[in-house]
Amino acid sequence: MAYHVESLQNLIDRFARLPGIGSKSAARLAFHVLNMPRDEAEGFSSAILEARSKIHCCKLCQNLTDGETCNLCQNPARDAATVCVVEDTQDVMAIERTREYNGLYHVLHGVIAPLAGVGPDQLRIKELIARVAEGGITELIMATNPTVEGEATASYLSRLLKPFDVKVTRLAYGIPVGGDLEYADEVTLSRALAGRLEI
Repeated sequence: MAYHVESLQNLIDRFARLPGIGSKSAARLAFHVLNMPRDEAEGFSSAILEARSKIHCCKLCQNLTDGETCNLCQNPARDAATVCVVEDTQDVMAIERTREYNGLYHVLHGVIAPLAGVGPDQLRIKELIARVAEGGITELIMATNPTVEGEATASYLSRLLKPFDVKVTRLAYGIPVGGDLEYADEVTLSRALAGRLEI
């Protein structure tokens, strides 16, 4: 008979459902949780439940927040005329780490992906159009990922936004810092050449 503890297997299965976690990593995490002191394990489960109950979308930008609006939208020092459109909250965090961008955001919560059954109605596009229609936004930066779906979403949005008096731009693409030209694909190289800057 195989060694089996049902509650342990249930915990492993739960961890294995997380993105990027395989069965071995799930088992390691489950055993780590079992070896935690009881108060630490309770704090861990409490943090998960608290996050699930308190975090929701900002009414303006659709970023995650535990208030009515997120701290970025509340910040009067941010440039409210420039809005960076991203796929998800992790993209906001990545751009904020650069400390180069001072505008606001709009989080779509995905991209148009017909093969996965995701259409425009499943994204936060209506909210974006409503924000632009209110006025005050002069530039929208399309910062969706350079994938087929990301490109299709950016193209769809730029067509939708044509009737408004707003400049629609796209993030530049090119060779990553520290990358080698010999390993770059043709599309990346051609975009790097097209987007070259004077130095």
